[in-house]
Amino acid sequence: MATGILGREDLSSSTDVAVYTVPADTFAVVTVNVANRNTSDVNVRVAVSDTATPAAADYIEYDTTLVGNGVLERGGVVVDAGKNIVVRSDSSSVSAVVYGIETPTS
Repeated sequence: MATGILGREDLSSSTDVAVYTVPADTFAVVTVNVANRNTSDVNVRVAVSDTATPAAADYIEYDTTLVGNGVLERGGVVVDAGKNIVVRSDSSSVSAVVYGIETPTS
């Protein structure tokens, strides 16, 4: 059972990145932070998906504008075993951090 930072990535432009995958026989309660290190606005997406390539129904944020040097925080996301937190930005110089707690299901 892990707690604290569960995954973090420096995003590449226009690329889906599975920042965190919940281990088998576990569920997690997480917060997703996306930080724009640019001075200009970027658009970001956040999904909870079975794979690293989200389907349309997997998005919890879609092309949300993140102002220059701004932060998007999405908390209280409950994720079951095997699911991925996938983040995408239309620009580089964007960081994604997933933190929270994992709990065994058995």
